Amino acid sequence: MKFVDEAKIFVKAGHGGPGSISFRREKFIAKGGPDGGDGGKGGDVIFRADKSHHTLLDLKYQQHQIAKNGGHGSGNNRTGRSAEDLEVIVPPGTVVKDFETGEILADLAELGQTFIVAKGGIGGKGNAHFKTSTHQTPRFAQEGMEGEERWLKMELKLLADVGLVGFPNAGKSTFISRVSAARPKIADYPFTTLTPHLGVVKYADSPSFVVADIPGLIAGAHEGMGMGIQFLRHVERTSVLLHLIDISEEPNTNALKNYNAIIKELKLYNPQLLEKAQIVALNKIDLPQVKEKVKKSVAQFSKKGIILHPFSAATGVGLQDILRKIVTVLNKT
Repeated sequence: MKFVDEAKIFVKAGHGGPGSISFRREKFIAKGGPDGGDGGKGGDVIFRADKSHHTLLDLKYQQHQIAKNGGHGSGNNRTGRSAEDLEVIVPPGTVVKDFETGEILADLAELGQTFIVAKGGIGGKGNAHFKTSTHQTPRFAQEGMEGEERWLKMELKLLADVGLVGFPNAGKSTFISRVSAARPKIADYPFTTLTPHLGVVKYADSPSFVVADIPGLIAGAHEGMGMGIQFLRHVERTSVLLHLIDISEEPNTNALKNYNAIIKELKLYNPQLLEKAQIVALNKIDLPQVKEKVKKSVAQFSKKGIILHPFSAATGVGLQDILRKIVTVLNKT
């Protein structure tokens, strides 16, 4: 299934049904009074977060979500039928914004959470409401109120405990494939990961946790360079950021510079990301050109008060130490 994490849609609630203009007509009652019923209420448009959906793909191709109008009132004081609400299923983690103003209307982060994004109009009053002592035969009724309508911008932010960040080809997809059942596309070239992946990880007797693998970041990601801003939002909900560093190829052969470059992009995108717990790991230590720099890199990070965890996603060396560290940090958050 294609992963879509943005959509622009139009929602329109149903109009209230019009009230009825009617007069009582019975045998032996030549001129009965008004008995026009009220119109029915228009349907609301309601968003509901459900795990059956993992992407905004459906909304991308069904841009208009329109609820039905309320029924007409009728004689004998009968109220029109209220229209059914239109329920739109979205994946958990969906943020609903007003397209014009950018205002956040709802953040549907919990399963089953609902939000009325457009309220249906109230039905109009029938002519029975307008009879007075001086006006016995009102020949008018109210139209129903119009339903709300608006353009919306939908954004999906993945719900995960751990977010993997790093440059392209840092081994994030290999890591998630080794520690979970997720099977992202893996190859030895940049931007292999074009869509985020989620993997559920079970370590020892600890509760399972979810890891999000997002496409690699490059300089200028906070401004949308590469696929930056399109996917940076997916780490906003995570509790822990796991930095995966690769120094196997030029020009990114300095682990500390790599780390600082990613930190810069995260800070420029959203400074609050740096308040999250962070774990830093040096990948690909199975390669000779990396192995010879491990001690130097660990020492550089140590001077900054940062623990660097060397490992190899390809061979599995050091993986257990990283998982143990993740569980320890998650238990503290």
